[in-house]
Amino acid sequence: MSNATYPAFENYNPRQAALAQARDLLTQAAQAAMEAGDLPAAELPAFIVEVPADTKNGDIASNIAMAGARTWHKAPKMIAEAILSHLPSLSDSCFTKAETAGPGFINLFLAPAFWAGVALAACSNPRYGRTDYGQGKRYNVEFVSANPTGPMHMGNARGGALGDCLSAVLEWAGYDVTREFYINDAGNQIQKFGKSLAIRYLQHYYEENEYPLPKECYQGGDITLLALEFAAKEGDKYAVPCRGLKDEALYESEAFAALKDALVGYALPKNIAALKTDLGKYRIQYDVWFPESTLHNSGAVMNVVNQLLEKGACYKAEDGAIMYRSAQYAAKYGAANKKKTDDGAEEDKDEVLVRANGIPTYFAADIAYHYNKLADRNFDKAIDVWGADHHGHVARMKGAMDAIGLDGSRLDVVLMQMVNLMQNGQPVRMSKRTGNAITLTDLLEEVPIDSARFLFNMHEAGSSIDFDLDQAVKTDNDNPVYYVQYAHARICSILRKLESEGVEFLGAENTDATLLTDPAELDLIRMLAAFPQEIVMAAEKYDPSRINRFVIDLASAFHRFYGSCRIQGADPALQQARIALCIGVRNVIRNVLTMFKINVPDKM
Repeated sequence: MSNATYPAFENYNPRQAALAQARDLLTQAAQAAMEAGDLPAAELPAFIVEVPADTKNGDIASNIAMAGARTWHKAPKMIAEAILSHLPSLSDSCFTKAETAGPGFINLFLAPAFWAGVALAACSNPRYGRTDYGQGKRYNVEFVSANPTGPMHMGNARGGALGDCLSAVLEWAGYDVTREFYINDAGNQIQKFGKSLAIRYLQHYYEENEYPLPKECYQGGDITLLALEFAAKEGDKYAVPCRGLKDEALYESEAFAALKDALVGYALPKNIAALKTDLGKYRIQYDVWFPESTLHNSGAVMNVVNQLLEKGACYKAEDGAIMYRSAQYAAKYGAANKKKTDDGAEEDKDEVLVRANGIPTYFAADIAYHYNKLADRNFDKAIDVWGADHHGHVARMKGAMDAIGLDGSRLDVVLMQMVNLMQNGQPVRMSKRTGNAITLTDLLEEVPIDSARFLFNMHEAGSSIDFDLDQAVKTDNDNPVYYVQYAHARICSILRKLESEGVEFLGAENTDATLLTDPAELDLIRMLAAFPQEIVMAAEKYDPSRINRFVIDLASAFHRFYGSCRIQGADPALQQARIALCIGVRNVIRNVLTMFKINVPDKM
């Protein structure tokens, strides 16, 4: 038997195709039963068609009979029998039979030709798993966006893997994705950065106790290093004008302002370049690096403030500050920020957008930034990956989009829990090299990038991670990425051995995959059938970790198959079918690993 008509097209989603056909058949049958008078004429009820957890009683199950009990005023079992009696012929469908079960479920069984088609589609299509589900909708995914005032930390390592892998599954699900990094190069943190650098610079030329570093400044060694590099380049020409000035007199002087500006102008581009380099080592390439400063320089920040004023979402306070009625718009999306009154009660808190001194707040810039994404650049959806400590900002940010005339539901926020770094069963909090917190650079010096990217994407964003350094460096099956890579390498080794023995794969078009009937073979094919829909679900739920779990399960299923189904020495026709199955599994493992920018070894 030949399977020349197997669906090898790129957007083939076998699970969804079978579910859609089952729904269509049941809909036709229900309508025919009503036309024949076996069921009362009524509007078709909403019903579920799904792949059950246990497929022993059927590959696809539906509750149409139970869902229609009130509609048709009959017992579900009677409804199911009426529907089945009017079911169209299955000869041209992907099903072989349908039957009732339990209180009125309808179960449908997929034909051997369907499963054969899945195996051959995965075998013949190197890009199997891609679909056009997203219909090219334009999604902006902003992630990491670490302040450029210092090195990236462990949370950024998780956020980088999560954001990049989420972008990948969205692309594979048919969305047009833009990866974006928002550079916070304006506002208070840059002022603090400049002040910290300036004090360290002055300490290089004068006594440290003469120019102590204020507690609110950045204390890290990277600040000192940058200040010393600047001193080596510029000498003391910025220090001399500051000599003799103390405290507020120093901080408010033109000489100190000039020093800060020069230092920020020198250090900030270096830090941004370092961010790009470190993220590049982590295999993350952004489409857009968006500087916050452009929003201020272009007038975009004050433009959104003025729009909010015109719409009545803002008002001017007595001191001249511009206040935003945050709670009025945020309540739709969650809890609004509160403030304590003098008598200890709580009331809704309005947010400052422009301070009394005329300087916009970070929140004002954030509204302008998201307005830029959704209005100016017209993305269908903006997705932000934030740390869980920003949960209070979600409702007010989405509400602000409504307030300015956009749809807040076009902004989605993925909240990511913290990472605990573990070694020898104990928490690791400090870098052995610097004595400071672990940075992304520290991590990538200790852990292979493949392990870091895979392990950081093993858990849903909403769950915390204990990242085990000992596990991450292992080269055995205790390390999940090694386990998956080994399955791929094992398949490549099997195929090389067969080729060396003169066994040539004759191509999917010449293979009878209906011979694959062993339970271990069918388990693998079911997983191959599920793969495109797994990607769709990962994209819908913003949860790329489900693909990690899927590919681990696929590797396990392959090892079981190889242990129970002979390839070498099998009957030639069955051998060809099993080779096709191996190639299909290899393609899917390779697609997952390359999707997530993880190496795909042919030998291990």
